[in-house]
This record gives sequence, structure tokens and C-alpha cells, in this order.
Amino acid sequence: MSAVANPATVAECLRVGAGFSQGDRNWIAEQFATLDSRLAGFHADATELEVSVKDREARGQKVTLECWIAGRQKIVTTSAEEDLHAALNDVRDDLRRRLNDSKTKQEPRHNKHLRDVPPPVVEVEPDTDPARAEAETV
Repeated sequence: MSAVANPATVAECLRVGAGFSQGDRNWIAEQFATLDSRLAGFHADATELEVSVKDREARGQKVTLECWIAGRQKIVTTSAEEDLHAALNDVRDDLRRRLNDSKTKQEPRHNKHLRDVPPPVVEVEPDTDPARAEAETV
């Protein structure tokens, strides 16, 4: 993977959505800090994260983490854990897994040379025996 001039970090890319206040943002960014190493391969200006919660602190709350990275499909992870801290960890870990899966689908595994060298061209020589060509057409 090539080096990124302005790598994405949770602190730069995270926005809080419904159910959270701006005061919660720093606490959530700390919880998601382990994602920084995984996001570092993407440009900060082309990466967005949004976390939201529906029915916070109530039975049946639902935490959603959405991730947009330019050139890739949007990734959405959800958790129905009753404990907010556990739900945040759940969506964080699920996002990490999905980012890893997305990366392995786009790059050949254990075959760096396949990324750098074009496949060889195989040339087929035409059959030059006129008697054989005539027998095949009859």
C-alpha cells in the first residue's frame, strides 16, 4: 500500500449523529482510537465516520456506525447491546472486521508481485500445415 500524505484518524473523521452531543464526541473518539491504525491507509479528506444512537439509555437502544471511504461502498455496523459502552465497542470491532474484509477483496493475498507485474502474454502460433488445414475444412 502506498503511503498516504494525510492519513485518516478517528479524531479527524468522526461526527456524532442523533442521540449524542458534541460533548460525547471526545469520549467516543477515545473508544474508537484503535481504528486509527486501520484508517491510516486512507486519505483523511476522503473518509467519514458517523456514530448515532436510537433510544439512548432505553431498552432496545440501537447504536449505528457508518463509514464512507471514497472509492468503496459505505459500511454500516449496528449493535443492540443494552450497555452503551459495550455497544460502541461492538460497532467499532465490526467496522474493523469489515474494513479488513474489504481490503482483502480488493488486493491479492500474499502475492505482492501480482500487484506490481502485469500477467505474461501467451502467444499462440498458427497451424501452418496446409494439408491439415484442408482436412479440417472438409
